[in-house]
Amino acid sequence: MEYTTLGGTGMEVSRICLGCMSFGDWGEWTLEADESREIIERAIDLGINFFDTANVYSGGESEEILGDVLAEYDRDEVFLTSKVLPKHLNYESLIAACEDSLDRLGTDYLDLYLIHWPNPAISLRESLDAMATLHDRGLIKNVGVSNFSRYQLSAAQHVSDVPIAVNQIEYHPYLQRPKLREDCQSEDVVVEAAAPLARTAVLSDPTIQELADKYERTPAQVILRWAIENDVVVLPRSTSEAHIRENIDLFDFQLEESDHQRIDDLDRE
Repeated sequence: MEYTTLGGTGMEVSRICLGCMSFGDWGEWTLEADESREIIERAIDLGINFFDTANVYSGGESEEILGDVLAEYDRDEVFLTSKVLPKHLNYESLIAACEDSLDRLGTDYLDLYLIHWPNPAISLRESLDAMATLHDRGLIKNVGVSNFSRYQLSAAQHVSDVPIAVNQIEYHPYLQRPKLREDCQSEDVVVEAAAPLARTAVLSDPTIQELADKYERTPAQVILRWAIENDVVVLPRSTSEAHIRENIDLFDFQLEESDHQRIDDLDRE
């Protein structure tokens, strides 16, 4: 595993973040509690210390499962992220939503709390004022956003009393958003790639398949390696120890510059 300092937080986090969307019973593609706990434990054993969940995942069950496992570990050794839904972005609701997430996770604080999606019906300043209150109370250490455009991110930075540490966006070879990524990185805002495999859509791309054969890697490994080389933190959804091992086996090879460019050229905006 390789680690990176997450923006202005000063925290060393794994370059792979375990996305916990699949933990809990809310669809055919999700895992039951015991399977979910095993995945989290294996991830920690393999060096992952960065976990991403949200109050909407399985109606909060994902947070409960993650909290149960992390209770057996040193809290200071893990970096814990959750998110608040757009409908809870008014001042009082946002604070209450965070407190509810903390209860489910069984922790006194979140390392990072994200606005899951912007809500044009609620003042962004009001939402970020609530985030600042949570920060002042020590309930969250860092503030982030998710699915924010360049304009929305700029507006958030303008009105927030706490630096924006992260913008979590959909990011993969078919949707690269280079200007948004450049804006984030120039402002020391970490880009986290949600859906880094385009929900499997990119795996069958002929270019990706050809490069996978060349490097004797899986298509997923080629895609994740490309994202990491762009200084993006990836959040692949893992449903087995084999998936986790595949996702972290990225640090003993590098794409040739021309091959990296071939993936850059796949952008469909």
